[in-house]
Amino acid sequence: MSGGSWARRGLALYLLAWLLLGLLLAGLIVAGAGAGPIAALLFALPLALFYACACGFSAYYLCRAYPLAQRSLWAVLSVFFCGGLGAALLWCAAGSAWAALCALVLPQGAALVITRPFAVIMLGIGMLLYWMTAVAHYLVLEFERTRRAETRALESRLLAQDAELRMLRTQVDPHFLFNSLNSISALTAIDAGRARDMTLQLAGFFRQTLGLEAHRKVFLEEELALLGRFVEIEQVRFGPRLVFEQQVEEGAGSCLLPPMILQPLVENAVKHGIGQRLEGGSIRVCAERAGSLLRIRVENDADPEGGAATAGRGVGLVNVRQRLAAAYGREASVHWARVDDRFRVDLVLPAETERE
Repeated sequence: MSGGSWARRGLALYLLAWLLLGLLLAGLIVAGAGAGPIAALLFALPLALFYACACGFSAYYLCRAYPLAQRSLWAVLSVFFCGGLGAALLWCAAGSAWAALCALVLPQGAALVITRPFAVIMLGIGMLLYWMTAVAHYLVLEFERTRRAETRALESRLLAQDAELRMLRTQVDPHFLFNSLNSISALTAIDAGRARDMTLQLAGFFRQTLGLEAHRKVFLEEELALLGRFVEIEQVRFGPRLVFEQQVEEGAGSCLLPPMILQPLVENAVKHGIGQRLEGGSIRVCAERAGSLLRIRVENDADPEGGAATAGRGVGLVNVRQRLAAAYGREASVHWARVDDRFRVDLVLPAETERE
């Protein structure tokens, strides 16, 4: 909801509340002063709307000038006692004048007569209504302050995610770019067509990553397409030593996830897994949707003589864990382990299918 729409709706609710108070005041006048219903309504409703404006403006500026967090309690109470007394006296004076005007219009004996006990009651009610208005203004101001703080926190979070994604782009393994350029250079003398294809694939990969936004999630099938470009480039260097497999069950490909959340995992698998084996190996990405959860597994062959730390070293896993925590809190998790000669990373996150 926009700020103007919210303000108009708040003003309408404020005036509606005062109209209800005017009806209540009219009922009290009928019951206590013995006035007719028409005379009571003619007196109470316009007077309530007049006092709504007087209380609204006065209490609003006093609440702005005397914030609770920056002023002493006694100063605030003193100011609002004087303000409430002044506003209530003004209300009583306006009520007396309005009753006199109504007496000129209404039939003889039907008009309301302002007696001293009635004026005292009006004074007390006026002060009470003024203080209630001030409390309502303080609540609205606190709500606005909290909403602004939440907006600033959300903006800071989005900026941090954008900075994190930009940093991730710069951390796309420099060896990957260096080795790709070397492969292109070598292919130009052997197979110019493959060199051109690899150049186009490399350009397409970086063009696609530059178009990503950290706060805008992507579908799993889009993330897998980006991984496919990455692996195709690496396969020019590794040849048949690098095998890439995907197993995506029905419904999983249309789920959303943070952009480039899988790329560091596959990059680690190539660098620390397949790259350390003379015979190469395979990388498999499996995804399934289990009710409200999306489960993704990235596993690869690892060096039999290396430990789990060797297979999973680098900032990739830590980066993925931090990004999932920032995006989903405790609703997402990432775990990794080495099973025999395979290194495995399991991601669990909420299954979302609609972009915000």
